Amino acid sequence: MSSSEAIVLAGEGRRRPSPFALGLRETESVAAAVKSAVAMPNAAAQPGTRTKLTAEQMEARQQQRAEDDELIRAAQKGDRQAFDALVRRYDRSVLRLAMHVLGNEQDAQDVHQEAFLKAYRHLSNFRFECSFYTWLYRIVTNLCLDQLRRRKSRREDPSTALDGAGDEMDLLANLTDGRASANPARELERKTMSAAIQGALNELTPRERTVFELKHYQGLKLRTIGEMLSTTEETAKNTLFRATRKLRARLADAR
Repeated sequence: MSSSEAIVLAGEGRRRPSPFALGLRETESVAAAVKSAVAMPNAAAQPGTRTKLTAEQMEARQQQRAEDDELIRAAQKGDRQAFDALVRRYDRSVLRLAMHVLGNEQDAQDVHQEAFLKAYRHLSNFRFECSFYTWLYRIVTNLCLDQLRRRKSRREDPSTALDGAGDEMDLLANLTDGRASANPARELERKTMSAAIQGALNELTPRERTVFELKHYQGLKLRTIGEMLSTTEETAKNTLFRATRKLRARLADAR
């Protein structure tokens, strides 16, 4: 199967949501997560705290993994529809993750496309030792890390995205809040805090930012994050602690 065929397969019959639109709708959710994380010293000092899943959630997760495994086995035997079903299941999540880590529409689109191409090419190497979403997210996070490292070397402003026409758009300037708009002082405060949070996130290392996003926005366990980044849970925990400490120090004046 060629790369172009895989691209068609990934998008066949579906209209993919705009990553820029996803970013605009959810940037403030990330801001809320940042403010919540840096405002709770005890939680930040013990980032390994886990939320216990209910019996229903555990059952649903096991069912989804069983379905994924069945689709993977079929796809490994050459069933293109089975792989397309996997793409449909995780398409939006991959796009959302890339958009939130990178904050740039074009970069998110590139990672989204490359992630599924790479997943298809290497699907034969999947050994069912972890869940498919962990394996797929590992591909996505590594691609995002590469993008963030290149961005650091170019000193690119990640709060600026490209629209469909290729023109630059400021993510923060385009965020709107009807309630805040009626109150200029509140709107100014919100934009100031959003800009401060974006600046603080930009000062994290690529790995620190990725771990923070995966934990506080995606809600993933540190053990899973460690698996995605090919490291240990303890290393992921320490990385999250450093990121939270840096954010708290950077945002002390803004709060």
